[in-house]
Formats: sequence, structure tokens, C-alpha cells
Amino acid sequence: MTMTDVSGLSQLGSHVEAPQSPETAVLEKVPNGNQGTDYVVRFTAPEFTSLCPMTGQPDFAHIVIDYIPDGFLVESKSLKLFLHSFRNHGAFHEDCSIYIAKRIVDLLQPKWLRIGAYWYPRGGIPIDVFWQTGDAPAGVWLPEQGVATYRGRG
Repeated sequence: MTMTDVSGLSQLGSHVEAPQSPETAVLEKVPNGNQGTDYVVRFTAPEFTSLCPMTGQPDFAHIVIDYIPDGFLVESKSLKLFLHSFRNHGAFHEDCSIYIAKRIVDLLQPKWLRIGAYWYPRGGIPIDVFWQTGDAPAGVWLPEQGVATYRGRG
């Protein structure tokens, strides 16, 4: 096992104020110590919050991000702070979901990434957002995301 180079990280191990917006949030990466091995990394944010851009009311989601790393991994504290930066940010469900995925893709250039954003409805219409960069490499164990669609009071 090799030691992970953390010398370029600015947030891990330090007190960091929450970013004021997703655009100012700093996403950081670390070298993938298992480069050359295809495996899936999953991040689950079961209590994601953003604001409706029209009403300013909170919107809530359960977000699952799966990716197959190449040279880098996303540093988890920076990802948590990035996701937290949406708490006071007004954007539609689709914009939040795709922006998150594209920021991670831009940072890591992973072999593959998918996002499932399961939004809780306000006003009665669930809007779930799904996106992936392409087909997952063959032979990789890729579990289902396991998030049930919204069923209301049924």
C-alpha cells in the first residue's frame, strides 16, 4: 500500500468556512493509489438542500454519485463542502444535479461517472435527474443506486 500525497490539499485537516456558492466552492483531488484497477466509488448525500430560484423555498434531494476513477479521487471533505454550498443557492433541480456531475468530471476526468438525484416534491411533482458520461466499462461491479422513487402517501 502506498501513502496518498495530500500535500496539495487546502481544506483537509483545517478549519474551513462553508463556501457561499457552488461557484466559489473548491473541489480538491488526490492521486488514485489503485490506478489501473477499475472500481466504483460511491458518494451518497441523503440530505442535499438547495433553494427554488423562484420562491426561495428549500428543495431537498437524495443524491447518489458513482464514478470509476482514473488518475484521481475526489477528496471527500471538499465534496461535502461543495454540496453544502448549495444550501443558499437558487437553481432548478436539473441545474443543480448536472452542475455537480460536471464539476466532478472536470476535476477528475474519471473513466465514468453517473449521478442520480432523487428530489422530494414540493407541489406534488417529483423531478428526479439522472445523467452519466457514457457506458460503464465492461466487467465492473456496478450496484443499483437503491433509492426508491417517490410514492407519496400510498
